[in-house]
Amino acid sequence: MATAKPLEDEVVLDKNVLQRHKKPVCLIVLGMAGSGKTTFVQQLTSRLHARKQPPYVINLDPACREVPYPVNIDIRDTVNYKEVMKQYSLGPNGGIVTSLNLFATKFDQVIKLVEKRSTNTDIAIFDTPGQIEVFTWSASGTIITETLAALFPTVVVYVIDTVRSVSPVTFMSNMLYACSILYKLRLPFIVVMNKIDVVRHDYAMEWMTDFDAFELALSSDSSYNANLSRSLSLTLDEFYKDLTAVGFSAVTGEGFDEFLAAVDAAVVEYETDYCPEHERLQKLNAEAHLKEKSRQRNRFDADFQEEKGSLGISTRRHLSHTSEILLRNRAEDDKIAHKSFRNFMEEQKKKQQSKSNSASS
Repeated sequence: MATAKPLEDEVVLDKNVLQRHKKPVCLIVLGMAGSGKTTFVQQLTSRLHARKQPPYVINLDPACREVPYPVNIDIRDTVNYKEVMKQYSLGPNGGIVTSLNLFATKFDQVIKLVEKRSTNTDIAIFDTPGQIEVFTWSASGTIITETLAALFPTVVVYVIDTVRSVSPVTFMSNMLYACSILYKLRLPFIVVMNKIDVVRHDYAMEWMTDFDAFELALSSDSSYNANLSRSLSLTLDEFYKDLTAVGFSAVTGEGFDEFLAAVDAAVVEYETDYCPEHERLQKLNAEAHLKEKSRQRNRFDADFQEEKGSLGISTRRHLSHTSEILLRNRAEDDKIAHKSFRNFMEEQKKKQQSKSNSASS
């Protein structure tokens, strides 16, 4: 009897994968200052609410004055950014970093709240500070990202301003920064080309797929930056091939469906690529930890036995030396006692003789 074969594209999910599918997808929104991150999150939140799929939104920017969308967790409710600057005598960026560090110490509570809402929401959105390097290259940003990635399907969303990126040099700077973030975080990555209601993103898509088109855009520029951009474009060719990019308008909402489709594909990538690698690294780290503990235990036992042996030898030597002293002292005491007794007996003998002589006379 023939058995049905699974389809080639069918993915067989284990229990861990099925468990993760019950959890919301975490979107970490990054981007340069002025790229429209906050407006993007506002439009995304509004559209999801309209579809009766309200997201769980977390604001991680302690320096923003107002949040134009409903938030479930706001870092400003926990950390007072201006107070941090005053107490620690910090500048704006230092205040943001320190505020994030303080918030990261309580991030386990954020995880618990997100897990409680896992049955009611499919997406959790994390809006990061406008100064992108403050989050991506700080210890607190790494802690937050790695914690989310270990517990939830996590996708990095990098927002690019298409209006500013019409300059090939600016475009290359954005792509190079995106590449560095992807290399550092090693998570599913989506580039959102924002503001397509002002400037279409077709030019950017063409530059990523056609080097000649990018070369033509740089043909009138012979500066060092232009030459560097040409070289980098060839270097980033492999990066472009695996990069997911979608156009989006944070004002009109155009590109919303394409973005959700990209998120679905990124979740599959998370399950098939990131999770097995993460579990493999966890296993290797656990094995290395056990080996290190075993090595330290063996070293301790060896040192203890060596120390115990050296203490035992020195004690025996000490005891042997003491016994010799005790034996020598006892012998000398015996000699002294024997001599005194002999003198005493001689004196008694002399006394008896003198008494006998007196009696006979």
